[in-house]
Amino acid sequence: MSADSRHGLIIEDEMLIALEIEAHLRHLGFLSFDIADSPQEALILARGHRPDLITADYRILEGTGPQAVEAILTEIGVLPVIYVTGNVDMVRGLGFPVVEKPIVYAALEAAVDAATP
Repeated sequence: MSADSRHGLIIEDEMLIALEIEAHLRHLGFLSFDIADSPQEALILARGHRPDLITADYRILEGTGPQAVEAILTEIGVLPVIYVTGNVDMVRGLGFPVVEKPIVYAALEAAVDAATP
């Protein structure tokens, strides 16, 4: 898959942060995005357009990012995931790169490089 066709799923319930993540990922070559604020919406969006990368906050509406990620990975299969959160201790042992809020672009770029082939 070419870099200019990559699709990101941003699981974040704070729209300004979701848009910040989108802007950073766009700079890294992602072209299209879905933004979900709950585990249920994230799964629906992932079903509709398989993401090439998922970013997820820990605390979101009606659940957690890890709940959303688990549901997506269980149904869709292995996908690159990055947690972007202020609750790093809650996601550190889950086996995916973690970027702490406030977001530092270089940290997000390194996490994308580590998570994506």
